[in-house]
Amino acid sequence: MTESARHSVSVAAVVVDDQDRALLIKRADNGHWEPPGGVLELGEDILTGLRREVAEETGLEVDPQALTGVYKNMRSGIVALVFRCTQAAGRPAESSEAAQVRWASRDEVSALADPAYAVRVTDALDAAMPPAIRAHDGVQLI
Repeated sequence: MTESARHSVSVAAVVVDDQDRALLIKRADNGHWEPPGGVLELGEDILTGLRREVAEETGLEVDPQALTGVYKNMRSGIVALVFRCTQAAGRPAESSEAAQVRWASRDEVSALADPAYAVRVTDALDAAMPPAIRAHDGVQLI
C-alpha cells in the first residue's frame, strides 16, 4: 500500500447539555466551527483518544453515550467516528487549539459550521440508530 493510499482515523465528541445544545469549538488553526476532536494516536484506543482530544481542546471530561456517525472526507482520506457525549466534569474553556468555545442550538450549529461538520452535530442531536454513514469533500456532503 502506498503512503497516499492510507487513511487516518479521527474522533469527535458532540457534547450535549440539558437544553439540547451542542458544544462547538472555533478552531485556532483555521477559524472553522466544529465539535471538539482530532486524530487518534497510533496504539490509542478510540474512547481514550476521544476523551483526550476533548480535554485538550475544551478542558472537559466527557462520558461517551453512543456512536452516532461515521464520516469519510473523500479528499483527505480521514475517517471520523462521532460520539454523542455528556459532560462529566470541568467547564468549557478556550485552549491553544480552540480560539472560542460555545454552546450552540441546532439552528446556530447550521449557521456556524460547514455542512460537512454541521451534519455530524445534527446526527448526534437526533441520536438516530443505526449510526449515520456519510461522505464529504471537506466542506459539502457528497
